[in-house]
Amino acid sequence: QVQLVESGGGLVQPGGSLRLSCEASSRILDFTAMGWYRQAPGKQRELAALLTNIGFTKFGDFVKDRFAITRDIAKNILYLQMYQLKSEDSAVYYCYARQEGDEYWGQGTQVTVSS
Repeated sequence: QVQLVESGGGLVQPGGSLRLSCEASSRILDFTAMGWYRQAPGKQRELAALLTNIGFTKFGDFVKDRFAITRDIAKNILYLQMYQLKSEDSAVYYCYARQEGDEYWGQGTQVTVSS
């Protein structure tokens, strides 16, 4: 059973930065893709960033060059580096992984952007 464990969420001021981590229980290169989704109260879950096993990336329209998605293959960790955070970035951020026909989700980590 694949497990994804997020960390790194918290409270940050507008304009600040935050790095989220997602540790996988198996080799991250075995996944077709990994990424980050977010969900704010009363809103649908939306894509923040996606990274395929061959290095292709895709970002949500709201990102506008503020986020970077990277991975540490040796440690099996996926990262989401977020810059220039805004109050509207406040949400629960979920780690996601896809392997053939299966999808996996982490438990989520809360990001709150507020002064």
